[in-house]
Amino acid sequence: MTTLSGKTALVTGSTSGIGLGIALVLAKAGAKLILNGFGDTSKAIAEVAQFGGQVGHHPADVSDPAQIAEMFAYAEREFGGVDILVNNAGIQHVAAVEEFPVERWDSIIAINLSSVFHSTRLGLPGMRAKGWGRIVNIASVHGQVGSVGKAAYVAAKHGVIGLTKVVGLETATSNVTCNAICPGWVLTPLVQKQIDDRVATGTDPQQAQHDLLAEKQPSLAFVTPSQLGELVLFLCSEAGAQVRGAAWNIDGGWLAQ
Repeated sequence: MTTLSGKTALVTGSTSGIGLGIALVLAKAGAKLILNGFGDTSKAIAEVAQFGGQVGHHPADVSDPAQIAEMFAYAEREFGGVDILVNNAGIQHVAAVEEFPVERWDSIIAINLSSVFHSTRLGLPGMRAKGWGRIVNIASVHGQVGSVGKAAYVAAKHGVIGLTKVVGLETATSNVTCNAICPGWVLTPLVQKQIDDRVATGTDPQQAQHDLLAEKQPSLAFVTPSQLGELVLFLCSEAGAQVRGAAWNIDGGWLAQ
């Protein structure tokens, strides 16, 4: 069993959904956790704290490089730095390119792509100094294929995979690794909204969920946040030490088609 005792993990966008699921797995393995996100954080902190390790929270808006820098300063001050960085924060907007709001494009690129760069550039020096580190970027199958109406999200996630490859190469002779995970459909609030939109047109909720999955995901089952967490844990283990610059699909067969 992989133990992360003595390691500190920072997971962006981790007060709910995928990020919280990943944080719970890492905490269970013994890591200290720094959560990040908005809203009422008490429930998320309590869930992670049940495993007995140190838990902190920083409310940085990751669309702002200055706030990301403040978050890393907090990590250094309160936890002695970051050993495991999981870049998970993300937002979505669906519209045709010619109708896509410019401000929405800018915010999606800032949060889904630029924040990965800023967190990575700030986290790497400490990892190199310690002689060990893991950077895991939560990309998407949309980092490898496109979907209608998702121009900004697809562009950002393709960029995340490209950045992952570069960092993977730049750290290749060190004990720091950088990889991306590419989930298919996960039942997050973003995906639930797409189901709700179908229900609003008169589709039965179960049928709406089935139809959404059937269009892309042959398993007809959602990927779960805990499954993503276990894959992050594997990448933090000795078994994952030579996985470098990879884009790892966990998508119910989506990209096998």
